[in-house]
Amino acid sequence: MRLLSEDGGPAGPSLVYPDLAAEVSRREAAGSPRWVWAAADEAYPWLLDRGAPRLARCHDVKLVEGLLLGHEGRHRRPRSLGAAWARLEGRPEPEDPPESGADDQPVLFAADRHRLPPDADPLTALVAVHAAQQRRIAGSGHPERMRLLCAAESAGALAAVEMGRDGLPWSARVHDDLLTGLLGPRPAGGARPAVLGDLALRIQDALGAPVNPDSPAQVLPAFARAGVHLASTRSHELRGVEHPAAALLLRYKELSRIHAAHGWAWREAWVRDGRFRPEYVVGGVVSGRWATRGGGALQIPRLLRSAVVADPGHRLVVADAGQLEPRVLAAMSGDVGLARAAGEGDLYAALARDAFAGDRPRAKIGLLAAMYGQTSGEAGQLLAVMRRRFPAALALVESAARTGEAGGVVRSRLGRTSPAPSADRFRDDTADPDDGASPDRRAARSWGRFTRNFVIQASAADWALAMLAALRRRLAGIGPEPRLVFFQHDEVIVHTPAELAGLVADAVTAAGDEARRLVFGPVRVLFPLQTHVVECYADAK
Repeated sequence: MRLLSEDGGPAGPSLVYPDLAAEVSRREAAGSPRWVWAAADEAYPWLLDRGAPRLARCHDVKLVEGLLLGHEGRHRRPRSLGAAWARLEGRPEPEDPPESGADDQPVLFAADRHRLPPDADPLTALVAVHAAQQRRIAGSGHPERMRLLCAAESAGALAAVEMGRDGLPWSARVHDDLLTGLLGPRPAGGARPAVLGDLALRIQDALGAPVNPDSPAQVLPAFARAGVHLASTRSHELRGVEHPAAALLLRYKELSRIHAAHGWAWREAWVRDGRFRPEYVVGGVVSGRWATRGGGALQIPRLLRSAVVADPGHRLVVADAGQLEPRVLAAMSGDVGLARAAGEGDLYAALARDAFAGDRPRAKIGLLAAMYGQTSGEAGQLLAVMRRRFPAALALVESAARTGEAGGVVRSRLGRTSPAPSADRFRDDTADPDDGASPDRRAARSWGRFTRNFVIQASAADWALAMLAALRRRLAGIGPEPRLVFFQHDEVIVHTPAELAGLVADAVTAAGDEARRLVFGPVRVLFPLQTHVVECYADAK
């Protein structure tokens, strides 16, 4: 262990303790130090396994390095402690190691994991890299925002470890009942469940030929022989087909997805001791959204949410931020009209009253067209209305699109930066090849649509991370029992004793408002969190 000064440099000699976890516990009880380590997903489990308490704050060097590299236009460079230290020392950068998983042994310092050479002292390298990161944050242009982003990202790393350990309450009995009702009894030996087998036979009968419904190479010719020509077996294409096999195949695909992604085999792999324990990846998506290393935690089907059941005497406090990205656009752009609409509970309804003669569906289409760059059909006409009525909001996203088309980068509110386009730019699969534009021009427009939405989606991730960090701190103030057990994009679930549910709901509301002020300042835009206190996740919607 080594104490650090305000600028990140060493404030004294290295300190050795026979029981490091006990010393961490002592210092945590005496205040709220910020712990600096190479990667929270490795160091934090090591401490928790040895009896250390949940920590208030940390600085995750790997995550912060990723943010700073992106801000400096070096997205694809390695992020490990060893790579960051090599850049400081003018040495060749080692490639990042494979991401660790739940079955890997937690370690505090491991040269092979952090790609440090044998002659490097891990603690010395960590101190040097941390100090360099502090200097880079100070020189980032908006150091207060970047500092907040790094702190929120690091707090997210703590929360991710804790949520993976605590797990989301999961009822195997309810899950079995749901699967049996949908698929039939559990088959032996990896065979198709009875309902899927029956659907496969009915699809064959409807098409008049043997066909494997899992094989597009067989399905497409079978439909063609029946007079139905499809470009793919994607659901949106099948929904427009009147042939009876199409409805059967849609149902087969839906149930097959549940069987593969959240069936009996999934539960054996991911649910232990009545808890679903995913492996979250903080900042796993370039926009700042999280990902998982497996388990599908960010895509729990509505059909299976009945299996998420609180323990006896407990409740689930489920909160999600409604219409988050349009509110972010209003807050970032300062558009007076859009901000006025976003100051109400239902933004789309307010928008409809202001600009679309009370037609809420058309107002929603128009706003989504603005954020995602849709220009065809009705969306294009409504986009013109948006441009006239909300010029500042449209100017923000259209400027971001032009920057992307020109090969530039854009940033979120706190400074998360889009990657520059490379040789593998996003392909524009929806473009009309006969529109007269060259392939390069179509690719540039596609990248422009990406940057257009990046500024909104990444800023929404900024808010969500700040909210998560604020909520985690507020829950610790209530006591040890309320536990964050789920987080996805704009939704959180807290598992809490029933008698504390009211306090937890208040903490959620306060955390959302704190995040609004921290990220966007004194804007009048509301970021309401719809909060439900329930025993079962399915009852929250």
